Amino acid sequence: MEPKTEFKILFWIAVVFLGVYFLPVDSLRFQTAVDATLDLSRWYAREHVLLCLVPAFLIAGVISVFVSQGSVLRYFGANAKKWLAYTVAAVSGTILAVCSCTILPLFSSIHKRGAGLGPAVAFLYSGPAINILAIILTARILGAEMGIARTIGAVTFSVVIGITMSLIYRKEEKAKKEEQMNIVLPPETRPLWQTSFHFFILVLILVFANWGKPTSGDTSGVWYMLWSNKWLITGIFGLGLVYSLIAILKIKAWHVLLALLPAAILAFTISNPIVPFVAAVAGISVVGLLSEGENREWIFSSWGFAKQIIPLLAIGVVIAGFLLGSNHDTTSIPGVVPNEWISLLVGGNSLMSNFFSAIVGAFMYFATLTEVPIIQGLLASGMGKGPALALLLAGPSLSLPNMLVIKSVMGWQKTIVYVALVVFLSTVAGMVYGSIFG
Repeated sequence: MEPKTEFKILFWIAVVFLGVYFLPVDSLRFQTAVDATLDLSRWYAREHVLLCLVPAFLIAGVISVFVSQGSVLRYFGANAKKWLAYTVAAVSGTILAVCSCTILPLFSSIHKRGAGLGPAVAFLYSGPAINILAIILTARILGAEMGIARTIGAVTFSVVIGITMSLIYRKEEKAKKEEQMNIVLPPETRPLWQTSFHFFILVLILVFANWGKPTSGDTSGVWYMLWSNKWLITGIFGLGLVYSLIAILKIKAWHVLLALLPAAILAFTISNPIVPFVAAVAGISVVGLLSEGENREWIFSSWGFAKQIIPLLAIGVVIAGFLLGSNHDTTSIPGVVPNEWISLLVGGNSLMSNFFSAIVGAFMYFATLTEVPIIQGLLASGMGKGPALALLLAGPSLSLPNMLVIKSVMGWQKTIVYVALVVFLSTVAGMVYGSIFG
């Protein structure tokens, strides 16, 4: 036995023992923080994992298996036209409408397929930051100027951050470019429109299954109409997915119909629409596993992303809930860090208030659309408009769980640089906006 190894084991045993021994279990704030951790974890599992992440894993599997390397390299590769790569990456959020965690399997997919660092990072930021649903909600709840500023800032940031990352790591990008020039790409197995159809059907299912109820209370607008019929719309796109499985992926029709029969029965017998939704996903997964070739590989690839991402997300959600509390819907349970401190530190439009707002936003977890009502409450409590924009630009695109997964994809150094760029640009944008509209 090596003494160094044994001392290391002894050290960590002592650390864990002392940590448990001195747990402040009698402290009300500690007990509240534990409650917040459990509440956030339960809410995340109920409202986010099943409806957001599971479809996102299937979409990531589509990118990884069905989207050819040639297509990824054509639009995102190191040799792709820069204007095309950054344009596609910068506007991707308007299509995907995902949060900082749901974007991760998609980012991991295109990164592994050979996308250039700059376009991949632009895609990583833009996915949750330029969510068209959140932009509309921001304009309606927080004002048109805030919605416009968020849109301009998010589009600009995605390009600036991507280009900056590619310049900082230009040696690696040059080597990747030279390597990709020598790649002999195999012929396409199916027309691009078929793969695109399968991809966008899954994206639309993801979008409408997570369509949020309008917070304004308006029951006459288009937003409410779509929300009240979201499961019907999701079901219609589900029929499109059935067509895609049979006509495009060439899975036997009776296999698909038999696999989805439980979901169809549950849809007419159970009031909770999440149950048939999960049953449908399970049926698709089973029929994919029982198929051969790319179809089976699709499910295995999706499972690979799930294994990589879910444990890190779980750790991040627990830490975020304990430190910063649980804020969702009408629930607000403080963590170890008092909410009053946050409100106190983000008033006005100073450099410190904007920077602190960007930092807090970067580490907090925001599910899709939840940042708007949270910031609405903070503004009512005295938060400055500049720090509010800084939080909007940094918060949805980053979170502690998000950072842990990004690190596993591109390493700590690039992750730290990426986070620093987001925080810096959000701080600057907040100060500029606050000086004009504050």
